[in-house]
Amino acid sequence: MVKSINQIRDDFPILSQRVNDERLVYLDNAATTQRPTSVLNQVLSFYQTDNANVHRGVHTLAERATSDYEAAREKVRKFIHATDTAEVIFTKGCTDSLNLVAATYGEQNVSAGDEIVISIMEHHSNLIPWQQLAKKKGATLKYIGLTPDGQLDMADAANKITDRTKIVALTHASNVMGTVTPLKEVAKLAHQHGAVLVGDGAQAVPHMQVNMQELDVDFYAFSGHKMLAPTGIGVLYGKRELLDRMPPYQYGGEMIGTVTEQDSTWAPLPYKFEAGTQNIAGAIGLGAAIDYLNTIGIKQVATREQELVKLVLPELLAIDGLTVYGPQEPERHTGVISFNLGNLHPHDLATALDMEGVAVRAGHHCAQPLMNYLGLEATARASFYFYNTNEDAKRLVDALKEAKEFFRIGTI
Repeated sequence: MVKSINQIRDDFPILSQRVNDERLVYLDNAATTQRPTSVLNQVLSFYQTDNANVHRGVHTLAERATSDYEAAREKVRKFIHATDTAEVIFTKGCTDSLNLVAATYGEQNVSAGDEIVISIMEHHSNLIPWQQLAKKKGATLKYIGLTPDGQLDMADAANKITDRTKIVALTHASNVMGTVTPLKEVAKLAHQHGAVLVGDGAQAVPHMQVNMQELDVDFYAFSGHKMLAPTGIGVLYGKRELLDRMPPYQYGGEMIGTVTEQDSTWAPLPYKFEAGTQNIAGAIGLGAAIDYLNTIGIKQVATREQELVKLVLPELLAIDGLTVYGPQEPERHTGVISFNLGNLHPHDLATALDMEGVAVRAGHHCAQPLMNYLGLEATARASFYFYNTNEDAKRLVDALKEAKEFFRIGTI
């Protein structure tokens, strides 16, 4: 990294606070990341100096706002290696992006008797839109299973994806088990059967290099708030030839070409899918977040997370009574690690960790079918990012050991 870990942490003032009289150890990055000062300042600067609506005015503020908004789109295009800014649509978030595809491409192309294929480890955002589309259209929703260590079962994928399959929708990285899906291989399989592949990149784009050309996905969705940007901004990437054929998702201002009393035409891409006043500040903040990630280097981000997982995972596996879900090998993990401690409810465990200043997530992680598949109600989840330290990893392990002793796990 160009910056030292201490310099990086200085960019995130929220990390310097104390919680329950302990130094904050923030390990809930899969839910949302923190924002560096540069992103916060960029958003503040927009509101203080350039606040105006985009694409609508010819005055100076409107032109500056429009320029910054479109500059953010170009930054996204470069970051994900899309070929054209017309393929980059700003949305409210990953969930909104996935719903857009289901309500447009899915509505157009799925009929009774067709198949939609997802995996059992999908986040609800990449499950419910397809579930409801299948119910509405009379299509069949099929689930790809997992290998014993939590990887996508590619043999099962080859069986589930058939000539009747219209859409395959898969997470690029699991928000529960930290496993990475081989989207490139699945894209090839889907295309052989005439299906499109939708990638949920919410847990991938912030943590690893993604390239739309190499992956050959047809659609790809992600959120800004999981990659240092403000909440309420997300991206849908789509291949231009598909987006061109899709109907608008919403109607109103900005997305129109001409309007008469009885008919309307639509604006060209990407504006056809950006009805109404967009989250301009959020898009500009996303651009600033990409600038910050580029200063760190996305490959360095991935390397740093691997270092932390290699440090902490063996320590967790060595705690008697603690069960880790997903791969046991650090190199097969993103920075997400889910676990349970004996029969202790994950909410109680998370509360105990919070008393030590360690923030983790507890619950079903918006993945109830996966919990059912694993025979669980919930897990605790620690998720690391590049601004976490080795000391953070040690504090997690120590806090878990203290919780084990306090609740007498494995001592009776």
